[in-house]
Amino acid sequence: MELLDFEYPNAWEHLKNAEKPIIIYGMGNGADKILDVFESKGIKAAGVMASDDFVRRQSFRGFTVKKLSDLEKEFGELIIVLCFGSSLEEVIGHIYALAKEYELLAPYVPVVGEDIIDDAFIEENEDSIKAAFELLADEDSRAVYKGVINYYYTGRIDYLKAVESEKSEAFNNILKLKNESFLDLGAYRGDTVDEFLRFTDGYTSITAVEPNPKNHNKLAECIKSIPDATAVNAGISDRSGVMYISKNAGRMASLNAEKGVPVPVIRVDDIDIKPTYIKADIEGMESAMLEGAVNMLKTKPKLNIAAYHRTGDFFRLILRINKLNPDYKIYLRKHPYIPCWDLNIYAI
Repeated sequence: MELLDFEYPNAWEHLKNAEKPIIIYGMGNGADKILDVFESKGIKAAGVMASDDFVRRQSFRGFTVKKLSDLEKEFGELIIVLCFGSSLEEVIGHIYALAKEYELLAPYVPVVGEDIIDDAFIEENEDSIKAAFELLADEDSRAVYKGVINYYYTGRIDYLKAVESEKSEAFNNILKLKNESFLDLGAYRGDTVDEFLRFTDGYTSITAVEPNPKNHNKLAECIKSIPDATAVNAGISDRSGVMYISKNAGRMASLNAEKGVPVPVIRVDDIDIKPTYIKADIEGMESAMLEGAVNMLKTKPKLNIAAYHRTGDFFRLILRINKLNPDYKIYLRKHPYIPCWDLNIYAI
């Protein structure tokens, strides 16, 4: 099958033309985003469901939230539209079990921004999508790329399941960390520092950067007993400045241009270290980070870059890395998560 020859129709067009009632599964930010796209495309939802233990007859977007069994009694055959994400094994297992019994789609909406992937997006970006594919270093990466773009277009999660691998495969077979100077961008509360320590064969230094002040404080506490580890409270971009973070921000830094807690923004090139391994999971700022690391990338540190926050990250970031340093070998891996989160670019 050619790269952009899709077996199924685009998710949004399929839902618009669906004859079966469409049931929204979830009540969070993802459900709001998907229902907003529904409104823009004239797609009608028939109801909202939650897992049985979470149903309290609450209301969401004008619907009374119900159990699947009740909706099935009401409508008979239906389409489930998944509107939340999880990496928990039991939750993923439950979702795949539902997909075997019902028609289930998880239409793609970005973590950051509003662009969706439809026929117009594919046509506009066809050359770039194909160019990035040609840069991938192995067959596994090309299989992941095909699976991911088929998921993005159709919303069918079986494409993701077919190309998933554990993170250990990427660390053991691609990164092969040894005696590294680690720059952790988006270190949260220390979880990826712990991950690094599990997979590295020694290190010289750890610099963990986290913009959210609350998370930074927990990060600093987490790593205080780790030798040669430093926590930095800053955001990362392609230019220096100041960002403002909502006091109520959770894992994702909630930015406001005029109010909130001020946090410095820095470029990777301005950090006074020489990392040999950079991990970046910075909520949609990955492209700006690369532009602010032009000099650093000339030294060719190993890269582990999140490629799922913005629409098109999966090909645009590959092209950007190649442009900044054509000597990189670039790999793509999808780790267990529904929907298409934990999609990472590895470059060595």
